[in-house]
This record gives sequence, structure tokens and C-alpha cells, in this order.
Amino acid sequence: MTTKYAPKRTPTRGHTVQINDIEMYYEEYGVGEPLVLLHGFGGCGKNWHPFTAKLSERHRLIVVDLRGHGHSTNPENTFTHREAAGDVFLLLDTLGIGHFSAMGISSGGMTLLHMATSQPKRIDSMVLISATSYFPDQARAIMRGVSYDKMPQQVQEMYRECATRGDAQIRQLIAQFNAFHKDYDDMNFNENSLSAITARTLVVHGDRDRFFPVDIPVSIYRSIPEAALWIIPGGDHVPIYDSTVPFVSTALRFLDGPDRK
Repeated sequence: MTTKYAPKRTPTRGHTVQINDIEMYYEEYGVGEPLVLLHGFGGCGKNWHPFTAKLSERHRLIVVDLRGHGHSTNPENTFTHREAAGDVFLLLDTLGIGHFSAMGISSGGMTLLHMATSQPKRIDSMVLISATSYFPDQARAIMRGVSYDKMPQQVQEMYRECATRGDAQIRQLIAQFNAFHKDYDDMNFNENSLSAITARTLVVHGDRDRFFPVDIPVSIYRSIPEAALWIIPGGDHVPIYDSTVPFVSTALRFLDGPDRK
């Protein structure tokens, strides 16, 4: 889903590779063990820029623009989280990355659920931020009715900042977002399917998330064998940009494990 806050303009370290029929854009920062960062729907890799400086002190960051977002193209003009997962795996294969850790915001987290269930041995640890295992009725109602004019100003600014191809790209993304309301196949994880995930997983969620009620992240946490749960009091959808939330320190402590100093 969408990320709440608009990213700031910063210099990029971008690369583009051909992934099937998609030109896929990504940025790299830092050195160390790979950490893949996936943004939310309507956003782009810039959504991670407030955190890349600190994260790159410990990891080699692979910051992706998902299909049709930011600089990445999408000739098919359709989006599923399952397809997005396949794109990211192909990108990592191209980069020669086998094992990795990852963090995903909303749709990025949903993409990670597909990745972690389809090739579980490749992901060592991951952080799911405001993700869901299925679309509840309240989310479908929002998806069905969303238009650019109805979006909060901060979300409009994010779409505008990330859409490198302008209004046409924004219209395409909103149409894809609207289409989620009638899709019951793409996000359809249950306790059994989530139990196949072997990655150490931190589930991060705001207790006031308007898309996905708190019982969903609790269910994800209970279904994944090696999971931890962080419910942020008063947090709306994607609460990690609140300056009072110690997101980076908490995420790094979890990703790097108890043995990492």
C-alpha cells in the first residue's frame, strides 16, 4: 500500500538492469551483508532515503524501485505482489546475491511474504512494516474508492515525487491500486503457508492502521516460526517516519541478531 510520507530529493546512486520485459532501477549504498529495501505502493526507493545513511553503516543496501514505480518500467501495466517478488529475485540473481536480509514497507512487505514463502532459504532475516497476509474488507473499500484527488496531501506529494514519468504513471498506479479490491488470489496467505517461512521476521505495525487491523499482524507473527512483534502505539499505516519511533536501531538490532555487536 502507499507510504505516508513524501521522500526528499537526494542525489541517487542508480543503476538500471533488464529483468525480462522490465527495466528495473535500483540504488546501492554501503558494504557488508546485503540488505534489500522494498518500498510501498505508489512510492519508490526514495522512501528509504531517511534511513539509508545509518543502515549502510552496517549493510550493503539494495534499494529497489518495484515494477512500474519510480524509474522502473512495467509494459504490462499490471501489478501483483507475486510478480514483484519474481522481479526482485531476478535482480538479485543478476547481482550475484544468494542469501540476504530484507525490509519491506506495506506492499514491499507483501512482496517479501511471496519471496519468503517461494524461496525461503534465501532470506536470513526480514522486517515487515505495515504488511498484510490478505486484504480485509476495510482495505478493499479504500482501494476501490481511491483517486488522486482523494489522497491525503502527503501521499499525493509522494506519488508526484516518485513518478518519474509524470501524470500517466500516476494514473497507471492508481488504476492498479484500485484493482486490488477485487483480487483474492495475490494476497492469500494463511497459517499453513506462512509457517513455511524460515527467515527470522520482525512484524512492525501501527495499532491505528486504517488498512489492516492489528489482528492481522498478530496472526502473521503467530504463524511464522521465528517471529517477533512490534506494535507501535498510536501508529497509523507505516508509522516508522515518526521521529519518536526508534525504527533504525530496533530494525538493525533484530536483523543483525543477538550475536552482532
